[in-house]
Amino acid sequence: MTRHLPRHLVKAALAGSAATLLLGLAAPEASADSGPAAPSPASRAAAHEAAGAPKTLDTLSRFFAREGAVTRAAADPRIEGKAVPVYYLSPEFVAGKRGAPIARLQFLASKAVSSDGQEASLWTVEQGRSWQVVNIATGDDETHYARVGAEKAPGGTVFHEPQINAWYVQDEKHARVLPLDKDAVRAVGAEGTSVAAYRKRVQKAYGDKLPGSAYEKSGKAGGYDTGKPAQEAAQEPAQGPVTVASSVAGAGALLALGISGTALVRRRAARRRG
Repeated sequence: MTRHLPRHLVKAALAGSAATLLLGLAAPEASADSGPAAPSPASRAAAHEAAGAPKTLDTLSRFFAREGAVTRAAADPRIEGKAVPVYYLSPEFVAGKRGAPIARLQFLASKAVSSDGQEASLWTVEQGRSWQVVNIATGDDETHYARVGAEKAPGGTVFHEPQINAWYVQDEKHARVLPLDKDAVRAVGAEGTSVAAYRKRVQKAYGDKLPGSAYEKSGKAGGYDTGKPAQEAAQEPAQGPVTVASSVAGAGALLALGISGTALVRRRAARRRG
């Protein structure tokens, strides 16, 4: 059963991810046609180092052992591949801001694998002068779709629309948005759509749900409006530099447009690729 956190705990879990907004703001100006600027090689290297730090690996051992599938001592987690940038649908793009790229950088993700084959995604952000892992999410969606998107549109920008858990790649050469999973196909069709048409779709879907809107002020944004007593919510203990937050895997997505992420969390837990 998926468990949800009370409002103050959700905010705490997202606090680290909020720092990622600085990455996008610090980057050179980009447009919907050219896509957002990529993180530097130095940033990616630092994120990879943070993911493989001894304290991170120790927390991963606890994460992989949390349901008894493997013992903590036998988990033997390892980091596979390089850290990849993860972009989410930009609220500025939804709002129609001139020159706004279709997506903005949220965090860097690294894939972790345990000795028994379990997979997890480490979300890493720059805090102060160092990179830190702020969340562990089950599965490898972030690195998987980065790879799939690069194959489908080399040089394009892979991004996530968290409100429907859809993954796309922006084909900048042809100014199109192409689907990478079934949720995206349902949204834009198997052949994708133009950037202009995609903007119209997301403006219609989310234009009245942006940060500062009446929707957000009503308390529905953030995934905590579940109607359940606070005592029913639970959170894995935070130890070391990593917040083990399997119950809010995908919670960082809530920062993207400030829309309720309850359905997103469930889909992340039950996601199956076709």
